[in-house]
Order: sequence, then C-alpha cells, then structure tokens
Amino acid sequence: MPFARVNDLVLHWQVLGPAEAPAVVLINSLGTDFRIWADVAARLAGTYRVVLYDKRGHGLSEGRGDASSMADHAADLLALLDHLGIARFALVGLSIGGLIAQTVAAHVPERVTSLVLSNTAARIGTAESWAARIAAIRAGGLESIADAVMERWFTPAFRASRPVETFGWRTMLVRSPADGYIAACAAIRDADLTGSTAAIRLPTLCLVGDQDGSTPPDLVRATADRIPGARFEIIPSCGHLPCLEQPEIAASLIAAHFAETLHV
Repeated sequence: MPFARVNDLVLHWQVLGPAEAPAVVLINSLGTDFRIWADVAARLAGTYRVVLYDKRGHGLSEGRGDASSMADHAADLLALLDHLGIARFALVGLSIGGLIAQTVAAHVPERVTSLVLSNTAARIGTAESWAARIAAIRAGGLESIADAVMERWFTPAFRASRPVETFGWRTMLVRSPADGYIAACAAIRDADLTGSTAAIRLPTLCLVGDQDGSTPPDLVRATADRIPGARFEIIPSCGHLPCLEQPEIAASLIAAHFAETLHV
C-alpha cells in the first residue's frame, strides 16, 4: 500500500490506469475512505490515470486531531499530486470531497482540466447542525450517529435489499478516527464557498441522488446554477453515495463528461 509524507502528513494513496493517460482524482466523502470508489475507479481506469487517496484523519492517512480547514485539505491534495508528478488533473469530489474540489479549482484553476461535483454544494449545513453533530460524537462516539448517517447515505430500498453491504459501510464509518471526523466536520462548518465557486470557469458536471439526505437535489442544483455552463444530473433511486448505490450510472455520467471535456 503506497504512503507518502506530504504537507507534513502521511497520506495513503493509490493510482490505477495508464501512466500516460489524463489524470482523474477521486475525492471521498466524510467518514469514508477511498474504498468507496472501487467500482467507479475500475470503470475509469482503462482510459484514465485514476488517483485515489484518504484525506487527512480518514482511512489510513494521518490526522492532526484538531480543527482543519478546507484550505488545509486542498493543500494536502496538491502536495500529493506534486509528489506524484501530476501537473494537470480532473477532479471528482463527493460531499466534503466536492468542497475540496471546489477549493482546488478556485485556487489553481490552471491545473484543473475538468470538474465533477457529486452530492455536494458551495455550502453544506449550518454552524448549528455541525455543532450538534460534533457534540454527539464527543458524547457517544461515531456509533451514536451511525444509524442516522446510513439513512442519509442510502435509500430505504438499498438498506432493505442489501443489508450486508449496509452493515459493511456502517462499520467503515464507526471505525473511522473520531478526531479526524470531528476535524472534517469543523472544516465543513467553516466552509462557505459561494463566492469562489461562482468564479469557477471550468467544464463542470454536478450530480446528486434523487433521495440524498445530506445534500438534497435543490441544494446541489443551486450550486450548479452558480457555475456558468455547469450541467446538472439527478441519479434515480440513489442517496448520498452514488459511487456505492448506483456506481454504473455514476461512472457512466462521469466518463461521458470527461470524454466530452478531456477529448480522450
């Protein structure tokens, strides 16, 4: 398993696909690691150089145990890509990963070739909602919020018909480092990208599940409306994590966007 010390952190990463192909970075959501992208990455890796990584405080990557900012997460990713020798890249960001992608795209637009924002927005939640979640975790650990998170991540049909998978992904959440999760919650709480995202001038696709309980379709649509020329697509029978619930549809939409915008 590859690791690298970048931006004074040890990050866990993986690269799939041809070294000479255009680079595509998949950025995972809150309380997950890059295993959630396995099905999508497998579908993209024949055409693209797919970069996966665990953001700070998640998976096998190092955390700081204190609050972090979206700028910190963006700096981590850019340092990792520099380490890998990747100068230009497309970004696919899911949830907090979409906030990271928006931050990178606004900060170094000359390095970003194309953008997919999945189940995310320029601003997610309120200070009060994030304070309540942080307090709940400090009082009862991630186990105390896990069932409520599953209801936002997955549709009732998925949870009923695929209980074994739901159990597995719930286990991934509750085994996440609590301090890394809390630090990421604080970064989301403090991130208001409405101004900087409106200045993005990159080919952009915004995706959302029709039953997303974390970033509902209207919220994602409002972010798409801020970016000139951005396309907006709703994935049917899907919650907050299309890469797990509807990977074939998600990968198809992502691949079509990159085929059009990266000219591969």
